[in-house]
Amino acid sequence: MSASLFSPLQIRSLTLKNRLVMSPMQQYSSPDGLVGAWHLVHLGSRAVGGVGLIITEATAVTPTGRNTLFDTGLWNAAQVAAWQPIVQFVQAQGAKIAVQLWHSGGKGSHAHPTAGFHYLPLNEGGWTTKSASAVSLDKQQTSEALTVAEIEALVADFAAAAHRAVQAGFDAIELHAGHGYLFHQFYSGLTNHRSDEYGGSFENRIRFLVDTVRAIREAIPAEMPLLVRLSAVDFSDEEHAWHLADSVRLTAVLQQHGVDVVTASAGGFGMPDKTKVVPLYQVPYAEKIKADTGIITGAVGLITTPEQANELVVSGQADLVVLARELLRDPYFPLRAAKALHTETPVPVQYLRAF
Repeated sequence: MSASLFSPLQIRSLTLKNRLVMSPMQQYSSPDGLVGAWHLVHLGSRAVGGVGLIITEATAVTPTGRNTLFDTGLWNAAQVAAWQPIVQFVQAQGAKIAVQLWHSGGKGSHAHPTAGFHYLPLNEGGWTTKSASAVSLDKQQTSEALTVAEIEALVADFAAAAHRAVQAGFDAIELHAGHGYLFHQFYSGLTNHRSDEYGGSFENRIRFLVDTVRAIREAIPAEMPLLVRLSAVDFSDEEHAWHLADSVRLTAVLQQHGVDVVTASAGGFGMPDKTKVVPLYQVPYAEKIKADTGIITGAVGLITTPEQANELVVSGQADLVVLARELLRDPYFPLRAAKALHTETPVPVQYLRAF
């Protein structure tokens, strides 16, 4: 029998009750990297609403890994303690929760979006951003190239944050390796102009990500799933741009080192042709990666109806349906979807009268 949107999914020792995933979405509400009441309600309401897996917003592994001063972090014990009650509440509702670990690289040091999201200079609390190469990613600043020693230290920072994620009680870890952030800045030839062991060839450009995956797998329990979000394409016709075939090739390598799931997103340095931004426009990336590697995949991109979501799983195009804005608009999308698809799913006793 083919799977459907409300079929359970086993990933290592973790069982998801359905295939609906809450996509990471920045909230810019975490001074000193600390989560609080906003995150409890924001994430908790989606757990009450029936999502199978919640993935937190991108959570920095160092203070200078943030994009703004208000991004979440997991670089100290206080942040572990702040996450624990949120993780426990989500799990008590029958959902699972993963933390998305991240470093913004050359996209860092910005003001809060409500203040204009401009580059934040040193005298306003900003920092010197670092990337694969000395490049400008926002036309406001030029990042410095990371040294080999700094890259090796960042691998250790990711592993330490993964260990803290285990302490906080998270069910899984996702690495944000897309959207023009640090890992993407290394594997895309648009931003990586290095001539050492981290630049040039495909193998060299993916080295930082692969080394980090290996370090994290050593830092977490064997039964804990490890996910990666990739930008499957760069949305660029330039000679050194990243393409879907590269993502398939990278995914095969990541599988060998213990990655269980790839969410296939896109972009980060360029924008898609607006005429092609239509419902399900990014689904072919997940479909191709799944077909060529066999890995569990998550699909994203203007998925807004229960019928669309269900068909992606039934057809085998993807294993997981990763929703962002639709879950902001409707925290109870899963409960509504179950009703629309004539499927049974647990409803919180407090909400039975509505469903």
